[in-house]
Amino acid sequence: MGPDALFEYLLRLGDNTLVLGHRVSEWCGRAPVLEEDIALANTALDLIGQTQMWLGLAGEVEGQGRSADDLAYLRDVWEFRNLLLVEQPNGDFGQTMMRQFLFDAWHDLMLTGLEVSADERVAAIAAKASKEARYHLERSADAVIGLGDGTEESNRRMQAALDRLWPFSGEMHTPDAIDEAVHVAGIGPDLSVLADAYHARVAEVMTAATLRLPGDRFAHQGGKSGIRHSEHLGHILTQMQWLQRAYPGATW
Repeated sequence: MGPDALFEYLLRLGDNTLVLGHRVSEWCGRAPVLEEDIALANTALDLIGQTQMWLGLAGEVEGQGRSADDLAYLRDVWEFRNLLLVEQPNGDFGQTMMRQFLFDAWHDLMLTGLEVSADERVAAIAAKASKEARYHLERSADAVIGLGDGTEESNRRMQAALDRLWPFSGEMHTPDAIDEAVHVAGIGPDLSVLADAYHARVAEVMTAATLRLPGDRFAHQGGKSGIRHSEHLGHILTQMQWLQRAYPGATW
């Protein structure tokens, strides 16, 4: 496997946490209660911290002198490789927590697989990130169950959130040439193997939340290529990259 494939793979890992971290940060000062406001801000900070590690390693592997900041702020929309799930709008609080859970359930499994990576640098980052991911999963699962098995209104909203977001789940379990090359090299897990554990985990939580999974075991919308299938990322980058675009190379 060449360095280009590893670079691309690391971008995917870093872009997932970067974009979701930014989305979650949009709740700062706007959450339903103060405790949730603080919890969501901390989740966003955890995700951005993981981004720093993944994109920092990506820059090192690329060997062109680009830092994590360069990769975060100086790429355009078609160069991002995140899952489409993480860029979906926050919607109401229920939709935000459903999006978080569907990602966390996969992210925890993914990082567990990366902890035994043949690349020691990847394994070290995964080991650090796993501790945060497990907490995120516990919290988002509890929120989904509490809201789903709550009032008639909260149940309705959570079911609507699940129905809207489930079509993005298939992308997590559809390996392409990059995923396969990384797996063959012993660096990353087999995504298709993670699928069974993921579905079992999600089904257990949805049963406890009295929510109905859509009929398709894994729906699929979108893909990993550089061609974007959603308008949402452009809006996120407009916010996230505004300062660097307005004042290129600014220092403090």
